[in-house]
Amino acid sequence: MAVLLVAGGAAPVAAEGLIKAEYDSAVPTLETVVGHATGARITRPEDLVRYLEALAAATPDRTRLVTYARSWEGRPLVYLVIGSAANIARLDAIKADTARLAEGRALAPAERAAILARTPAVAWYGAGIHGNEITPPESALALAHHLLAARGDALVDRILAETVVIIDPSQNPDGRARFVNNFESAMGLEAQGDRYTAEHDEPWPGGRTNHYLFDMNRDWFAATQPETRGRLAAFREWNPAVFVDSHEMSGDDSYYFGPPADPVNPLITPRQNQAQIEFGKGRGAWFDRYGIPYFTREVYDAFYPGYGDMWPTLNGSIASTFEQGSPRGLTFTRRNGDTLTYRDGTFNNFIAALSTLETLANGRERILSDYADFRRSAVVEGERASDRYVVIDRSVRRGQAERLAATLAGQGIAVRRMAPGTLCGRSYPDGALIIDKAQPNGRLIRALLDPDVALPQKFMAEQERRRKAGLPHMLYDVTAWTLPLMEGITAGRCGTIGGASLSPVAADGPPPAKAEIGEGFGYAVPWSDAGQARFVIAALRDGLTGSVTDEPFVVQGRRYGKGTVVFPVKGNPADLPQRLATLAQQHGAEVATLTSSWVDEGPNFGSDAFARLKLPKIAMAWDEGTDGGEAGAARYVLERKLGLAVAPIRVRTLGGARLTDYDVLLLPETTGRFGGALGGRGAAAIKAFVEQGGVVVALGSATEALAGDSLKLLATTAEQAFQPEDKEKPADPKAGTRIAGDDAYQRMIADPKASPDEVPGTLVRVDADPDHWLASGYADTGATALVTGAAIYKPLNAANGVNVFRFKPADTLVASGYLWEENRLQLAYKPFLMSEARGQGLVVAFSQSPVTRGYLGGLDLLVANAVLLAPARVEAGTAR
Repeated sequence: MAVLLVAGGAAPVAAEGLIKAEYDSAVPTLETVVGHATGARITRPEDLVRYLEALAAATPDRTRLVTYARSWEGRPLVYLVIGSAANIARLDAIKADTARLAEGRALAPAERAAILARTPAVAWYGAGIHGNEITPPESALALAHHLLAARGDALVDRILAETVVIIDPSQNPDGRARFVNNFESAMGLEAQGDRYTAEHDEPWPGGRTNHYLFDMNRDWFAATQPETRGRLAAFREWNPAVFVDSHEMSGDDSYYFGPPADPVNPLITPRQNQAQIEFGKGRGAWFDRYGIPYFTREVYDAFYPGYGDMWPTLNGSIASTFEQGSPRGLTFTRRNGDTLTYRDGTFNNFIAALSTLETLANGRERILSDYADFRRSAVVEGERASDRYVVIDRSVRRGQAERLAATLAGQGIAVRRMAPGTLCGRSYPDGALIIDKAQPNGRLIRALLDPDVALPQKFMAEQERRRKAGLPHMLYDVTAWTLPLMEGITAGRCGTIGGASLSPVAADGPPPAKAEIGEGFGYAVPWSDAGQARFVIAALRDGLTGSVTDEPFVVQGRRYGKGTVVFPVKGNPADLPQRLATLAQQHGAEVATLTSSWVDEGPNFGSDAFARLKLPKIAMAWDEGTDGGEAGAARYVLERKLGLAVAPIRVRTLGGARLTDYDVLLLPETTGRFGGALGGRGAAAIKAFVEQGGVVVALGSATEALAGDSLKLLATTAEQAFQPEDKEKPADPKAGTRIAGDDAYQRMIADPKASPDEVPGTLVRVDADPDHWLASGYADTGATALVTGAAIYKPLNAANGVNVFRFKPADTLVASGYLWEENRLQLAYKPFLMSEARGQGLVVAFSQSPVTRGYLGGLDLLVANAVLLAPARVEAGTAR
């Protein structure tokens, strides 16, 4: 319904309401505050906030406006709490009651009944997590106005009495600002509906992502971004029974709401699945009333826990994704000739949200009871589990283990630190981090920490059938995300912890340092995890001088592995011990004192095995020709996780840049436009940079660009899909054949040049060449990588370079998730990380991206090897 309907009444407000109602003129409209009516223009992020501020000022007895985070670019993220005057007056009591239900304790029947009877259910409406999905934020404003301004409306009165509504209008203000700026700069005399016009064709990187180009609808459990972390804290404060994450999809599509498509995560309870049907029926009735087409149970699944509906679901909410066909502007011409307007989309979202609130208000007490049951049953299931406790060994990648603990604590998961001791027959000499599954968010704990979350067999059988028939699979995202594997740490299971002494882990602040800083020759920093690398980088930034070894050594009975960095007293400032101690406390680092320069085994500190480190200057290919999400993730890992500044240079200007000013050129994942944007001059500049002593680091698909004809810097190639030899297929294409069966038929019609099937996302194991310096920190453990897409590369010949990391044999390859059988067999032993010397420089290439979504923490140290250790080795003349 695009036509505005406003009822006559004592105080009607013209051109504002989306459905027939009488509105209080004392409640300001969007037009009176920002200058345009609902749906007339795309509201800028600062105006979204300004309007909510005006609503809060006009209705202080029925609202609370809260700033819950700041974006990377400093924009506020706010939510508006709306309720009846009586409920707003007792918000603290309501939060206390919902927290009591969320505790997961066995409440006395009388207490439980009293809480359920008096407590409004909290509903959260989140909009605009993708900045270019533009109508949900507008509908959030319309919903806020309707709930506050409607008078004599029985539904609104019931909603305000039975619920507390939280409206989060713009979960990604930086992305929305980018979209609006692009859109307004392309606007002319009138809005254009042609999808190919400039106002619909966003320039790189588009407005979907935040400042670091993260898709924050994949960030909920990784919590890498400040917007996400703020939202998680706010969610935990309110414990919403219902959560809506409102999105947009292709403008040619209609409207989606739940129930979701398969696969459905097995940790979702039957009652939650039934509630999706109940809420879906309620929305469907409203959509029928206004003649709005919609669909359910297609495309949008409920499996990956990083979605904006799945993370709340695993915490007990009835959470839903909304997907409105996007006008991606003020008007859009669909392929069938229909016109979709910005106002249409706003109206549809408004109706979906209002109908959701109606269903919640009508079933408040039952839905709250179900929420309490979910939380309680998670505790009970954990108490009964034979593997109740997850035990993380702090002696293996201590920094990664502590980072994981802080990430979990930030999601309301209790993590406790154990002093050195023994659990379940295993010794933990550096102590352990312990997570009890008997928590009210125990299902979230299982989703994040269990080795695998099984996909439904029936669903996967259908995907295999589709592949065989040449159809695309229906997996929407990755099939594996186990956090201990992604952090490269060891997680055991234990049924009981007895009387172990435990202390809580906080979500913020550095982990405990392990710094033994006394007097002596110098100080050794083990190269064991990304936290150690960040400490070393901070020391270099502070002006300290250190050298890294490519061979292990033994001092005073302790073995230090390759990659260990030594900061000698000689050549450093007189206050070196104090500086290192301060930095160690800031980063939770491990530092050991070397009392003398004598080593018991291995190279002495004057050996060529040691190379002087310097703070590298890093340039990165940017803009058109690179994958925005991967480029942003690479920059985020380098800058925010390792502390290394990055100079982004647009691909089209690389040919004119002074690359000799840099030590490293990083090529993030590329797109099909890379070669054209780079051009011949850019290709020549990259080749000259390497030949003259630079380090080029390629991530994922950039490896194919390096190996391609325009650069020819890497002696590998992407493989086609393996085709078994078909003895029934004659060499002469005209010769007669006999097809023995369906399998023979499929082999005969197979495309001989096809790539391997696309993999949605599987965690796999990789082995390291223990003799190569790029394997520093991984020689004994190997690593876990995320495989996505179809790329499989041929190994480098020994005459050309080194396959520093390679995928494990087929029978031990898969660590978690689902991998097509053909890909599993073909991927075995193929390279994950390659190194090839070129002229005076070096090419380092990852066949799969190590930075995806910024959540592969176990590979951050490997990234540091490529950008920090490689320039030192090149300068020392020991790179290979």
